[in-house]
Amino acid sequence: MTQGFPITDEHMHIDPRAKGLKAVKEFQNVGGTHIFLVMKPSWTLGIKVTRPEDHIAVFEETVDISKQINETGVTSFPVLGVHPAEITKLTEYMELPKAVDTMKGGLDIAAGYVQKGLAVGLKSGRPHYPVSPEIWDASNEVMEYAFTLAADLDCAVQLHTEDVGEPELVDIADRARKTGIKMHKVVKHYAPPLVDVCERLGIFPGVLAGKGAIEEALKQGTRFMMETDYIDDPDRPGAVLGPKTIPRRTLKLAEEFGEEPFWKIHKENPEKVYEVDIEL
Repeated sequence: MTQGFPITDEHMHIDPRAKGLKAVKEFQNVGGTHIFLVMKPSWTLGIKVTRPEDHIAVFEETVDISKQINETGVTSFPVLGVHPAEITKLTEYMELPKAVDTMKGGLDIAAGYVQKGLAVGLKSGRPHYPVSPEIWDASNEVMEYAFTLAADLDCAVQLHTEDVGEPELVDIADRARKTGIKMHKVVKHYAPPLVDVCERLGIFPGVLAGKGAIEEALKQGTRFMMETDYIDDPDRPGAVLGPKTIPRRTLKLAEEFGEEPFWKIHKENPEKVYEVDIEL
């Protein structure tokens, strides 16, 4: 299937133990062209992290899958880092300060991949579920460390966080700003359609393409990207949204809104945030 413009899913996971490249084919067959491929959390690969180097297996697998995706005709860009929920896993068997150092060390290694051109951004954030004040503070410390690394590398950071409204976005923006990172490179993954608020703060939203969300976002402009957060988990097929969602939704909405907004959303915005080329 071909259309006149690229269609990009800005946050997708592909797992060789699940659908793997079949999911990419599904995306491609309905018009998908580009994927930002985010590493899966270490524990989903059966890895027990005890030191920063244990993250390398996750990063290597992601880079390898990305190469396989690129052979299908879909272009993928790896995003590597440490899932913020890892802090809860680590503190089951190590002290909190060691857990923080282990996560920061994992981010250091991910930064090395970005430096070598093997990845286009870092992944960080803070837990999306209630945690103790100590874990919350430690998580913010790790997230700010990711911002600092990204500021030095001049790359983007994709954030997995709690559900956000304006107060949470203000807090994240304040923490990012003090590290010197370019604010448009702070990407709120799994964002609600708060395009106006994000624009005011400088954060870039990756809007989850659920029912009605993209229509709501378009009312506020085109300064956002679209994502499914497709998990590729055999136990949760189609979660969070299936791989066909964004191409189908985009082509349907293009009938109503025209192609122009989607050039911006699927090409110009990710090119600006991640400094990549999105070409057909």
